[in-house]
Parts: sequence; structure tokens; C-alpha cells
Amino acid sequence: MMKFDESILKYDEKAVLTLRKLYSEAGYRQFKMSKFEEYDLYSRNKEFLVSDGVITFNDTDGKLLALKPDVTLSIIKNSRDTGETEKFYYNENVYRISETSHTYKEIMQTGLECIGNITREEIFEVVNLAAQSLSLISDGFMLNISHIGLINSLLGDYGIRPTNEILTAISEKNAGLLKSIFTKEQFDALKVLVKNYERNCDILKDLENVALSVESKNAMAELSDLCSNLGEYGKRISIDFSVISSSGYYSGIVFKGFVDGISSRVLSGGEYDKLMKQMGRRSSAIGFAVYLDTLERMEEKISDEKPVINIALPKGRLGEKVYAMFEAAGFDCPSIKETNRKLIFENEEKGLRFFWVKPSDVAIYVERGAADIGVAGKDILLEYEPDVYELLDLNMGKCRMAVAAKSDFCDDTSKTLRVATKFSNIARKYYAEKCREIDIIHLNGSIEIAPILGLSDVIVDIVETGKTLLENNLAPFETIVPISARLISNKSSYSFKSQRIEEIKKGLLQEVEKND
Repeated sequence: MMKFDESILKYDEKAVLTLRKLYSEAGYRQFKMSKFEEYDLYSRNKEFLVSDGVITFNDTDGKLLALKPDVTLSIIKNSRDTGETEKFYYNENVYRISETSHTYKEIMQTGLECIGNITREEIFEVVNLAAQSLSLISDGFMLNISHIGLINSLLGDYGIRPTNEILTAISEKNAGLLKSIFTKEQFDALKVLVKNYERNCDILKDLENVALSVESKNAMAELSDLCSNLGEYGKRISIDFSVISSSGYYSGIVFKGFVDGISSRVLSGGEYDKLMKQMGRRSSAIGFAVYLDTLERMEEKISDEKPVINIALPKGRLGEKVYAMFEAAGFDCPSIKETNRKLIFENEEKGLRFFWVKPSDVAIYVERGAADIGVAGKDILLEYEPDVYELLDLNMGKCRMAVAAKSDFCDDTSKTLRVATKFSNIARKYYAEKCREIDIIHLNGSIEIAPILGLSDVIVDIVETGKTLLENNLAPFETIVPISARLISNKSSYSFKSQRIEEIKKGLLQEVEKND
């Protein structure tokens, strides 16, 4: 028999074979499924899907089918609800809108599901298999774990309802936003949810001091027991409450895995008892998926290891002020002041690399991992919603996002409001909350002339002094949100460089406080 030559396989293809062997030897059996599923399964469980986009078509008998955007739902649908524990692994392609390209993509996934009478033993096993999966992909990995039940019960202990704004602040490690929402007593207790800790034992110690209810204490005990049963991977697993799913189906332990050099999460999973209940099942469940498409460039990334913090700065006056703040905090790069046309500047001694980019592109460089950290306006973060941490409000570049119109404008609510803006997402969300019907007119410049020429009724734009509006007989009459420059971080970079990034954040915070 001819021997199979594994050298012809790509990195992600080798990973599939390695992971399949791991799951099989752990007692999981393969679940093979069709590429198609009845669309009704997904329409009834839209909140669980990564994206709303589902590719549909009519079968020969007229049934509406979908190209499978998810594997877990099909496994639940076809598993037995007897209470006995069933263990499956899979290697399937799913079809969904990519988080990076925002277009439909065929994505290869492998993963496992454990369904039935789930005890702590099964939870420990699945989390350890997740860590082992990452270790087989790369020696440089981190698995960040959180507990949805603990977050919700801690908030409840202090009389707080878990709103989207609060959960967003926790997921972004946005201590400033959390501080503005909570009372001083609440923030002092719950800053544990956004604080960076080097050791799990330190965060568990702080949790002991703030957990008040039986529910909180039980959830904390579950998290503590998990940390005590991590075996050889303990140093690679970190408690991190920013691991929050937007889905309401996760109930307990949740986790995300990162690999050094890959800008986005490589693995994600958790307990999803609420989804089981939604689908009429009495059983519990826990599982995870490995996103093999993220490994396409893994071999390139492995050789690109440099102990440098890459920092994206916005070009222009704001960027110059931001760099001055970095310099004052001790994170300088003398070559950046040289008179030349260079865009990238490095201080090898301090392990810093700065580069100038268009202000609206900073978040893209950070989200995609070309920069570990950067400085972007809150307007950009609200408009494009990049998956990054928002670590600090630098309190500079201050202005506001506002609605403006002719000074004699009177809103006729019987008509659709025409809104000209380059911030379409912000405008759409703002008026959706007001239940106002609008017509978005996306413009890239000279927004102020739109109402003057009758193209729009109002504009949504950044207002600093209001001088330009005044000179064009316009006036701001509604403030949507205050805007300022924010320090942001790539989530994967933060997992591996948190000490350096926190050091920079601390230095910048001292400068902010000096200028207050």
C-alpha cells in the first residue's frame, strides 16, 4: 500500500488530522452531516448564530433549505434527550458571513459537543481538550475562560441589571465606561470584571470579597474548581471576564482560545444549557469549535516572532498630540521626529514600533493584528464596531457626534426624515432607538451643504466648535454621543502582551490625570 505523504498538506489540513485523533482517543465519535438543513432550524434560533446571514434555496419538493451556517444546532437536533451523556466530534464546512471580509465564506471547522447529564467532570474534560487542541496548533497559546452565570449574579448582588451597555463595557475591558454607569460603591466592587490580573489566584481572591449571594459563591466555586483541575495547561489558561457572548444561550463556563501571531480567536465554546432549553431539551451541553480558516497563514506567522509592541497612531494634529503623550509617559521613539517621509519608526531598546495611518484605519490595523495597540476616535469605534478592547479614554480630541440642520428646521414626523452623514451606522442606531423612520444618504465629505441644497433634512456629523455650522446657517440641536480619542488593543495581542500593554496604559493614564 502506498504511504500517504503528509508533507503535501497545508498547516490547517494537518491540524484537522491531529485534532480528529485527539477527540477520537478521548472517546468522542464522529458526527457526519449533510451540507444542508431546513431553514426553519436557523430561523428559530437566530440569536445563537454568529451572523444573521444564511444562504437559502428551495429543495425539489419546495422546502426551504439552507447551506449549514452552524454545526451545533444540527447535533442537538439529532441527539437523544435521554439524559445519557453523548460525545461527538465533527469536521465540517459551514457557510456564513466572515467576521473579517463581511462576505459569505466557506469555513472549515472542527470541534466537539458533549450532551446529556453534564457534571463538573465533563466540563473539566472539555476545557482541557480545548487547551490541548490549542497546544497541538502552537506552543504559544492562551485559553481565556469566563463564567456567564457569575457575571450576571455579581451584577445582581449590587442591584444592577445586565444591560447591553454594561456587557459591552465588560467585553471591551472598558473601565471608564463601567465607572460612568456604576455608582462608586458598585464600581469599587465590580472593577474585578475589567481589571487585568497576572494570576488566577489573585482574581479568585478578589472575587471572594465581592461575591454576596449563594448564586455568586456557587458560580465562583465552579470557576475555582476548574482552575484547580487544569493540569499541565494551567499556566496557559486565564480567567478573563471579557469573554462574553452576545447570545443569551450561554449559561455557565465560556472560553476563547488565542494563538500567538493570529489576530483573532482560534477557538471558542462554552456551556449552552439555555440553547438546549430553547430547543425543548432537558439535557445540558458544552462544546467548542476550532476555526481552521484562521490557521491559513499560521506557518508564516510562526517565523515572525519579535518582542515588539506595534502602535498605530492617527496621522495629523491629533496623532502628534497622542505621540507627545506617549513620549511624556516614557514610551518614546526619537526617530519619529526626524524630517523624512517614513511611516514606520522603531525604538529597539524599548521594544516599540510606531507607525502613522489614516485615522479611520487605526481600528482596522488593530483588529487585524498588524498593530497591538492604537489610538482611535470613539466615532470610528461606534461606526465600524471593531472587535477590540477599549482600554482608556485619553481625554483629547474632544468633540461630539450631533444632529444638525438649518437654524429654522422643524421636524415633520409625518414624513421620512432624510439624514445625510458619513456615519451611517451611528445614525441608523440612533434613530432606531427613537423609532423614527429615516432615509440614510451616505456622503463622504461636505456634509454641511446637504440640507442647504435640499438633499437632506438633517445631518449627523462631528461637531467641535460649531463654527462651520454657524457660517452655513446651520445649528446643532441634538447630541448623540461625546467623542474623544481612545486607546484600543487587539484581543489576541493583549492575551500575550498584557503586561507591556498594561504598563503603557498605566503610563498614559498618569498623563491623562495630570492634564485634568
